Amino acid sequence: MKICCRKLTLIVTCSLLVLQIAAQDSLRVFPTHWWVGMKNRNLQLIFYNNHKDLAVDKLVVQSGNTAIKIKKVNKVSNRHYLVVDVEIAAGAQPAKYEISFGGIIRSEWNHVFYELKPRSKQNGKTRIKGINSSDLIYLIMPDRFSNGDAGNDRIAGLRDQSLDRSDFFKRHGGDLKGIQNHLDYLQQLGVTTLWLNPVLLNDMPDRTEHGYAFTDHYTIDPRLGGATAYHELIDSLHKRGMKIIQDAVYNHVGIEHFLFRDMPDSSWFHWWPVYTNTTYKDQVLMDPYASQSDKKRMSDGWFTQTMPDVNQGNAFFANFLIQHAIWCTEEFGLDGWRIDTYAYNDLDFMNRCNQALLNEYPQLHMFGETWVHGIPNQSFFTRNKYNIPYKSNLPGVTDFQLNLYGIVPALTQAFGWTEGVNRLYLTATNDFVYTDATKNVIFLDNHDMSRFFSMVGEDVAKQKMGLAWLLTFRGIPQLYYGTEILMKGFSDPDGKVRLDFPGGWTGDGANKFEPGGRTPAENEVYNYVRTLANYRKTASALKTGKMMQFVPEDGVYVYFRYNNQQTVLCVMNTNDGEKEIDMHRFSERIKNFTRARSVIDGSELDITGNIKVPGKTVWVGELR
Repeated sequence: MKICCRKLTLIVTCSLLVLQIAAQDSLRVFPTHWWVGMKNRNLQLIFYNNHKDLAVDKLVVQSGNTAIKIKKVNKVSNRHYLVVDVEIAAGAQPAKYEISFGGIIRSEWNHVFYELKPRSKQNGKTRIKGINSSDLIYLIMPDRFSNGDAGNDRIAGLRDQSLDRSDFFKRHGGDLKGIQNHLDYLQQLGVTTLWLNPVLLNDMPDRTEHGYAFTDHYTIDPRLGGATAYHELIDSLHKRGMKIIQDAVYNHVGIEHFLFRDMPDSSWFHWWPVYTNTTYKDQVLMDPYASQSDKKRMSDGWFTQTMPDVNQGNAFFANFLIQHAIWCTEEFGLDGWRIDTYAYNDLDFMNRCNQALLNEYPQLHMFGETWVHGIPNQSFFTRNKYNIPYKSNLPGVTDFQLNLYGIVPALTQAFGWTEGVNRLYLTATNDFVYTDATKNVIFLDNHDMSRFFSMVGEDVAKQKMGLAWLLTFRGIPQLYYGTEILMKGFSDPDGKVRLDFPGGWTGDGANKFEPGGRTPAENEVYNYVRTLANYRKTASALKTGKMMQFVPEDGVYVYFRYNNQQTVLCVMNTNDGEKEIDMHRFSERIKNFTRARSVIDGSELDITGNIKVPGKTVWVGELR
């Protein structure tokens, strides 16, 4: 309920900090601090004290300084909260400003020294640079990559104390310092960007290694090293010219989140007479025949019983989420966002959130998880060319279609009219529906899917084929940790797709970060990735060039990446045996060239006639 100015005295104080005040451990404010010079100078502050009423009947807020102007004070049902709309003055200077409020008894007043910081002058230069098709993303689950600081393995007071590497379903102790320790390995591999599974606090009783059940948006999980380790990792990345992507979860929170356990009011979450799960049926959102009840269950049903569904139609919660995204971007210098469970959010809210971020950071890249089935479904959630009522402003998506209905069947099915590598070709032909398909993130596997090496029957040749495709096709390539060293595992029934990276823990039997710790096959694949990924760094045709593909014939699929400076030929032979290919068919792309030099081994082919490509190979060569 909003406060009526005629029913209470309202004085607002925002004065420069000159004195220390008594510590108030229970009083918190969100966002914890802000910045001067933001394009949007409006801010909504949420004050919270879980031990004390803040919204007293006769509220008084003292005023004085003009740097922070109080525009409106809002009450919610739970008096532990006070929501205050403020405006940051255009000329406000970086400083700590006092905001004081309370009732008649002055000794019980609340005092907050709210800091306005200067924005980084490196935004858009060395930080917040955005992600594009020039990058190679490396996806890491922090708990399972490397333990760089054993001192944070268990944190007293947190609910989950189940550190046990012998149990797949318990925490293993990997952290941000462990990732930082291996930046040389990643950069030498050819990685330009890290995407980490969520780093925010997940103070849940169990199964917290994945991180997708936030319990406090403004705390970096101390078991990962906290905010200090996160800053240090990101600063190290940016000094190397590398980038960082943070994982966003807007759709739900963990059931132990303080906003759920001590709700401002019931309208902050979606409720049902009995527990109701989402149907996971994204089709209803675009189905012209869908019922409203099906749409509601899809969007408002809970993702799981331990992940309450956020009501993004609640203006206070919506502002909380949007401001947090902006806060993280500025605070840590994020270069991009991956948005979890995109289809389950309120899509109008998502457009508003995306636009708020882009208004402040036009160069920022965002891509949403769209684990859906069908190109129309996937393209519905990103910028597309459809003339339909709902138009998404999301720049890109995780391209599940090129995975599920592209590269996987290409390497696991026999060639047919619509099977095998024809499936990859056919899926790519539908890129016309996207405003810009190069902003989509392509991948072989991730933390929720079976490892690609297992999907192709632990066939090293096919693993290399998949990697060649990943690093030469259109879009932004994403590599899941360990794919380069043949890590394996199925998502069902054992779910062992999140095993530890061997060598990330003291005492590991083998250290796969070093050549001597890898098997010959692992080194073969690692070196293959390193060679192709580092070539890609300087190959303008692969990074930003156009693509031309030819209809597959007899299990052979040929495509080119090209621009005015460079042309790269990719020949995918999915057959077991060698194939001879008449290159005259591709004259419109090779008419000015006579030879092609292999990116992998430097060998050359005469492309004026026929060439022979071994079975189970993607031959990648630069035309000369």
